[in-house]
Amino acid sequence: MYETVTQPTEASVAAHLAAIEDVTRRADCEAIAALMQRMTGCAPTMWGPSMVGFDSYHYQYASGHQGDASVVAFASRKGDISIYLMCDYESAEIAALLTQLGKHKFGKSCLYIKRLSDIQLPVLEQLIALSVAETRRRYPRPSVSSSL
Repeated sequence: MYETVTQPTEASVAAHLAAIEDVTRRADCEAIAALMQRMTGCAPTMWGPSMVGFDSYHYQYASGHQGDASVVAFASRKGDISIYLMCDYESAEIAALLTQLGKHKFGKSCLYIKRLSDIQLPVLEQLIALSVAETRRRYPRPSVSSSL
């Protein structure tokens, strides 16, 4: 059975961020971590060796494949900072925000930026907020009931 490679670990997020050699990239990643923590209300967790994720949800596809993923995450990659979001990039609202964001690239659920100074931070905040809301809407936490 297929097992997701990127899973939460006990590794230190602070140590991971402190190990980023480029001072500007490190400061940008620390700022993104603070922003995502504020937007999710959750502390960061290392997902695999290089992804910093916030909160989690459980998914299951029609094929039966299932697993856990972070609600939002980012990773400092060689050329870019990858920001993992769940957004409908074809929606008019997201498309409008992306036109206002600044210098970036994006894929299916990944936004790539070189540095925070290239983008409009309030727009990134809106994208993260929409992504968090959409993920939590699609994957609500099971309610916990107590039996007395």
